[in-house]
Amino acid sequence: MNLYLLLPLISLAALGLAKVPAVAQLGLSALPLAIVLGIAAGHLLRRTPSAGEEAFSRFSQQKLLRLGIILFGFGLNFHQLVAVGWQALVVDAIVVSTIFLVGTWVGIRLLKLEPDLAMLTSVGSAICGAAAIMAAESVIKPKQRDITVAVATVVLFGTLAMFTHPYLYHFLHLSQGQYGIYIGSTIHEVAQAVAAGQSVGGEALQNAVIVKLIRVMMLAPFIMLLSAYLSRRQGEPDGQRARLTIPWFVLGFILAAGINTWVTMPATLHQGLGIASQLTLAMAMAALGLHTRWQTLKAAGVKPLLLAAGLFVLLMVGGYGLNRLLIG
Repeated sequence: MNLYLLLPLISLAALGLAKVPAVAQLGLSALPLAIVLGIAAGHLLRRTPSAGEEAFSRFSQQKLLRLGIILFGFGLNFHQLVAVGWQALVVDAIVVSTIFLVGTWVGIRLLKLEPDLAMLTSVGSAICGAAAIMAAESVIKPKQRDITVAVATVVLFGTLAMFTHPYLYHFLHLSQGQYGIYIGSTIHEVAQAVAAGQSVGGEALQNAVIVKLIRVMMLAPFIMLLSAYLSRRQGEPDGQRARLTIPWFVLGFILAAGINTWVTMPATLHQGLGIASQLTLAMAMAALGLHTRWQTLKAAGVKPLLLAAGLFVLLMVGGYGLNRLLIG
């Protein structure tokens, strides 16, 4: 089967599987499922794709990804920023900045990882998993291998966090609402936050989703700041400032969220935009998975796993302390 058909079919299969109740209860959204199915398809594919198919795969992984992130903005609402109080906003901001800075420093200085891999793993842990990694790719411009390894490690520990959070609820002495904020501010993917919050209770679910979506909103300013920093750093060796790369899709993401906040759209249109976002993002993830080989992950060694594990622990322990200090 050629990639023109294979990638859309993988995306549709991932969207369908994500709706199966047993799969949904595991917190597996369409995006990680599309990666897994893409990996499986890549290993089963017995022929070399044509140049046109490779171009289509790159188009899916780059252009469709950016379109999907823009469309994802229509699912966010700026009013959510005030729904849980300013303390939750502060917690999210501290979590995002701390996880990225600590993870990047530890990855580069202590674990001696490639800077691109350290940054990608850190941004995935800090904001919203695979989608954040793929968004950051536009300004970091890493090797394909670094993207693959970062996504794999972040998905692994995000899934572990999803199962760990409900278990810890009975031991951490937080109310349901407070625990929902803790979940939303520390878990990796939106779907994982939904699954963990639902396992605790209705109030926890509501706060977990809102606080998690606030973290997702921070993706836009984060990518802009990261782009500005990298352009300045790349200009240092010869004393010339490098040209700032403006990730225009981030501005589209902000505009889409603004439209969803202040413009009343027909329910059918709103639902259609959500499906289009999921489909385009799933195709990007399927294309990523298609080029992923187990040998690549094995060759990366244990250090990327150590970084992702360390950030997982920091999110769980440090996030709890931060929530106790500012929320509970």
